[in-house]
Amino acid sequence: MNANSPEATAAPGRIVLLTTSHRVAPGLLSWPAWRALHAAGRVLCADGAHPQLPYLREAGISVEEASPTAEELVDACAGGRTVVVVATGEGEPALTDGLARLAGTGRVAMPELELLPASYDLPGARLLDLVQVMDRIRAECPWSSRQTHQGLAKYGIEEAYELVEAIEEGDRDELREELGDVLLQVVFHARIAEEDPEAPFSVDDVAAGIVAKLIHRHPHVFGDATATTPEEVKAHWLRTKAVEKQRSSVTEGIPLGQPGLALAAKLASRARTAGLDIPLPPVEGIGYDLLALAVRAESEGVDPEAALRAAARAYRDAIREAEQG
Repeated sequence: MNANSPEATAAPGRIVLLTTSHRVAPGLLSWPAWRALHAAGRVLCADGAHPQLPYLREAGISVEEASPTAEELVDACAGGRTVVVVATGEGEPALTDGLARLAGTGRVAMPELELLPASYDLPGARLLDLVQVMDRIRAECPWSSRQTHQGLAKYGIEEAYELVEAIEEGDRDELREELGDVLLQVVFHARIAEEDPEAPFSVDDVAAGIVAKLIHRHPHVFGDATATTPEEVKAHWLRTKAVEKQRSSVTEGIPLGQPGLALAAKLASRARTAGLDIPLPPVEGIGYDLLALAVRAESEGVDPEAALRAAARAYRDAIREAEQG
């Protein structure tokens, strides 16, 4: 029988293109997918090593390894039969293009064509791709395979500053890219940490740690506590953090290597939050003048570092205008 026969015209049948995600464990398919597979007259797959095939066969589904042309597939559906095509990773573009061309001729009674996603990517699924790519780069790239935490530290600082710049510039495309660069630093360091002979940890350990911390510090979301304002949320966070850290000073945990204005503002914030009224050192000099300005900015809810950057950009623009003039 061919696609132009009377039988094919009377009952063109149905083609189901079954797609799956490699980010979901093989065999975890949706109920509509299992139903379509069990009801199909034939199940075809071009890739004999497709990860789903062992699970389909275990479920009693006979799968033929075949790469039919569009015409052959239409013929296979003649008489009202349903043929399921288990798509490979590329999604069978040659087959779908062929079916589209065949339908465009208007001379063939085309089967009903259904695209059936059998498994879906969950939010965050692409992070699995990133971990796999990073693992291969670490193993095979001459540069990446030799990097250390210490050697990468400067890149983390650079990427963080570039992220801040993208936020301040309001460039959405740049923001997305810079977030990716910062995420790369996290995954890269976690991959390096797996190789530590004494205290190894993985990106899963990193993620598990921050998940546990977020849940613990948000009892108003995951527990019985209540918080209706941002101020109450912050109070919850600080109380929980204080119990966790058991610090003897509010200054503990403040990185002294950060930019000076940010450091001064952070110290002022910690002191104010703790209810400490600490007078500024009675010493004259530019450094102490800047300290006073940073403390004042923090008390007024202004980020002194961001304010100075904004002023510096305005100064840069003035310099450029003067150069052009």
